[in-house]
Amino acid sequence: MDSSPDPSSDSELLQAIRSGDPSRAMPALASLRQLPAAEAIPLLLIGLQQTAFSIRSLCCAGLGFKRSEAGRQALVKVLRDDPDANVRAEAANALAYYGVVDAWPLLRQTFAEDDHWLVRSSILAALAEDPVMQPAWLLDLAELALGDSDGTVRVGGAEVLGRLLGPSPGLVSDPVVGDLARERLRCLIKDPDHLVVAAALNGLHGQRGGSDPGKV
Repeated sequence: MDSSPDPSSDSELLQAIRSGDPSRAMPALASLRQLPAAEAIPLLLIGLQQTAFSIRSLCCAGLGFKRSEAGRQALVKVLRDDPDANVRAEAANALAYYGVVDAWPLLRQTFAEDDHWLVRSSILAALAEDPVMQPAWLLDLAELALGDSDGTVRVGGAEVLGRLLGPSPGLVSDPVVGDLARERLRCLIKDPDHLVVAAALNGLHGQRGGSDPGKV
């Protein structure tokens, strides 16, 4: 059970956050970075209850840096239940800060079930560059992304495949997964989306920047 003290009812920060007015709440929430986690987390949890999505989104980001079990549980609930994709995306990103190994099952499930491009893009960004991610997990994530109908998500999936070919700092090498990723990238050269083709060529050439889709 979280033992963080409840914020004082006459706190100016609390009043600003509870006002629900982004012009008052957002500066108050931004100032919480200077407080110890035990003082900031109760205020961030109150912010999650507000109507304005911008307030809830900033609170999710804050709970990624000011971490506690109560904060993690709140983020899980937001990821599953919040009606705004911006907030769910921020919650997904914040949960990765609690540890990718623990977060991976939930984030994978969310990626498969929540088809909003913003949520999926946030999960890709949070996991693709994390050195703790296992190659098989990244391959699985890439395949899920490539099955999306959104071009941005599909490009992200192709970029993850390229990361599996290395060299990628911190990523454990897996020759079997690397071969599967390489073959998948070769198939993507014929993709109807030219941005996916470009990402596939980047991966095959071991590049992280731009490439000429006309060169194989």
